Amino acid sequence: MFLSKLLESVKQTAREAGQHLWQLYQSGDFVAEQKADTSPVTSADLAANALIIARLSDLTPDIPIISEETTIMPLAQRQHWPRYWLIDPMDGTQEFVARSGDFAVSIALVEHGWPALGVIYWPKEDILYYATRGHGSFKQQRNLINRIRVHQHQQGDVLRIAVSRRQPLQPIVALLSERQSVEYIPLGSCSLKSCLVAEGKADCYLRLGPTGEWDTGAVHIIVEEAGGKILDSQFSPLSYNQRETLANPDFMVIGQAELPWRELIQAKPTTRPLLS
Repeated sequence: MFLSKLLESVKQTAREAGQHLWQLYQSGDFVAEQKADTSPVTSADLAANALIIARLSDLTPDIPIISEETTIMPLAQRQHWPRYWLIDPMDGTQEFVARSGDFAVSIALVEHGWPALGVIYWPKEDILYYATRGHGSFKQQRNLINRIRVHQHQQGDVLRIAVSRRQPLQPIVALLSERQSVEYIPLGSCSLKSCLVAEGKADCYLRLGPTGEWDTGAVHIIVEEAGGKILDSQFSPLSYNQRETLANPDFMVIGQAELPWRELIQAKPTTRPLLS
C-alpha cells in the first residue's frame, strides 16, 4: 500500500523533470562540462536534480536521497537506512549533448537493500516505464498503459542484444557464443536499453564500463517484475548501499531466465575495480 501510494507522485515527478529536460534540450539552453572522473554533466542535469529532490523531499521528508549529482554520504552514515531514494536526474547525458534524444529520468526507492519501486521517463517518446515490488511492470505512453514482459524465446530465434550508440561493438561480440545468431539493437541511455529487455524488444544488454547504482536501481525492479534479471559478471545479483563507493561492476540485463546464459555468454565480462 505504501508503494502504490507513492507511485503516482513519483511518475508525475519523473515526467515533470523529463519535460523540463526536453525543453532545455530543444532550446539548447544548457552548459556542458566534465566531472573530475571525465564523465559529462550539464546544467540541465543539475536543474532536473534540484527539481526531483525538491519534489521527493516534499513527498517523503523522512526518506533520505542519494543522487548521482549530489555528494554521497560515507557508508557509516547510510548503511543502516531502511529505505532511501536513488535517482539519476538524467541517464544518458552523452546522448543529450550529442542530440540523439536517448536520455531518461530514473527514480528508484530502495528498501532494505533492494529496489522496491522504479520509474523511468523517456521525454523524447513521452514514455514511462514503472514497477513496484510484487505488482508487475508497465509501460505508459500518454494514456495507454500496458503490462510488459520479457521475450519468450522459441527455438531458432535470433538473440537480440541492446548495445550502446557510443561504445565499440567488438568487446560485446567477443563475449558471445559464435553458435548463436545475434541481432544488435543500438540505443542510448543505460536505463532505456535495460527497459528494452523488460518489454521484450531485446533479449539481453551487456554493460561494460563505469556505471553507478543510480543507473540500475529503477530498472532493476522494472526488469525483475517483467521476468528478467540483472546480474554481475559472475552471474550474481547486484547489491545496493553496501560499499563506500556506489560504482557498479560490469553487469548484464537478461530476459528469459531459462535460456542457457552461461553458454550464450562464453567469456564473462571482467569485474571492474570499484573505485572510491
